[in-house]
Amino acid sequence: MKREQYSVFSVHRSALGKTLIALLMCLLTLTTAMGAPADPVVQKADSLEQSGRFKEAAEDLRAGISNASTNSPERKTLEFELDRLDRIKKDFPYSKDGLFNELKSSVKGLTDKEFDGWIAEGRFDSRVIDGERRFMVSSVSNLYFRYPELNPRRTPPKDTTRVDHASWETVVAIKKAARQQKTPYVLPKRFRVDMTVTANPNSAPDGETIRSWIPVPREYPFQSDFTLLSSSSPIKQLSPANSPIRAAYLEQKARKDKATVFELNYEYTMHGVYFDVQPDRVRPSNPTDPALEPFLGEAPHIVFTPEIRALSDKIAGKEKNPAVKAKEFYDWIADNIKYSYAIEYSTIRNISDYCRSKGYGDCGQEALLFMTLCRLNRIPARWQTGWNMFPGAKSIHDWCEIYLEPYGWMPVDPYKGIFAMRYATSLTPEQRREVRDFYFGGLDYYRMAANSDHNQPLDPPKNSMRSDDIDFQRGELEWDHHNIYFDQYSWDLTWKEVKKPEQVQ
Repeated sequence: MKREQYSVFSVHRSALGKTLIALLMCLLTLTTAMGAPADPVVQKADSLEQSGRFKEAAEDLRAGISNASTNSPERKTLEFELDRLDRIKKDFPYSKDGLFNELKSSVKGLTDKEFDGWIAEGRFDSRVIDGERRFMVSSVSNLYFRYPELNPRRTPPKDTTRVDHASWETVVAIKKAARQQKTPYVLPKRFRVDMTVTANPNSAPDGETIRSWIPVPREYPFQSDFTLLSSSSPIKQLSPANSPIRAAYLEQKARKDKATVFELNYEYTMHGVYFDVQPDRVRPSNPTDPALEPFLGEAPHIVFTPEIRALSDKIAGKEKNPAVKAKEFYDWIADNIKYSYAIEYSTIRNISDYCRSKGYGDCGQEALLFMTLCRLNRIPARWQTGWNMFPGAKSIHDWCEIYLEPYGWMPVDPYKGIFAMRYATSLTPEQRREVRDFYFGGLDYYRMAANSDHNQPLDPPKNSMRSDDIDFQRGELEWDHHNIYFDQYSWDLTWKEVKKPEQVQ
């Protein structure tokens, strides 16, 4: 998942308190996760928003907030819906003239007539907002993803040859090592990482405490030996190594007209992964296994709609073998879904169906579509996200895992299938298929995985709403009961490989 970046409470909670806050977070995300909102005020506001009447929707939500009791779940839901309207507007900053000016500097020889034709064809994500059509922040980048035939006109040109070939060479090396060593976890690398989350000056009042949650590596069979080296302020709480959303929690005081910088420096070990799946060895998993059951059913953004059921039937038909069926879903996404930078996940009601209906999406949307198809077919599937640190292609990134007997949990990265078949044009057809097939059961070693499930509450919980209530890669910030949204802070991750023979065997 890559998005375009916009130009003290106690850490000790009782188990009951954590449970109540987790339930509240579920209520907050319900309206965005499962389709149509349930609250009558939210339903009306949603209808107004869909028709482009944002001001009227905001007025109705404010009236509902004033009538709701303080700190009630209803009020929290309405406050989120009001904030959601503002998030949507931030995702659609361009007027038609503004977008044309952006495109003129990127598309060689663009004319007014050609641009008007593209508008008429619907080449750009847009929304009518209070009587004006506005265009999505990533419209220029997404034009090339969706219409790669325009790349010869791209200014400046973008050459992916080095990344394409390095990707294929990495795949070949990991496969070779896994087959020789007869283990799926090979070629370990030790990384030193510096992650910085910087709150803009005056994003919180002078003297207020800014709370920060920064993602850190979770323990996996392929990822281990996390060692904290330093932090910009003392870490108040570190999530357990097996947390589904692993974070380091820090606090700092805001100072007037100054940025507030949170920084973590750490090391960890990451292995390449390759499961050489043989379908004739695969058998259905046990649906009553308590470790698998949470990853077999519907969940926020994993909804078994009639359209998803029809797509599943179209792709897999009467196929029974779980491995064959899952690979058919993976290959279909690789061949039929185009990559696009995303609007913010918190503004989408059902992400998997959004990707299906649009025919494009970013890595997380593609992963959720794949997960939905798998779970519908009783194949356990779960989120796995963090950062892709591949040289020349670093970004926040989402992929997933599926469970196949007798192999266990194995990685699947639907975006990499799309990358191989649609965008790695400097590779031969055979090399592209090899890269595609590798990421069904394989993973390169340039990853930092912080999450093993989506829509999970942070620990300690936030007092305010989340900036991203589905994923966790860029960090989260707040002061008092006020969320600090993405347009009020920046994030970066830098890394280098370090050699520690005693840890990398």
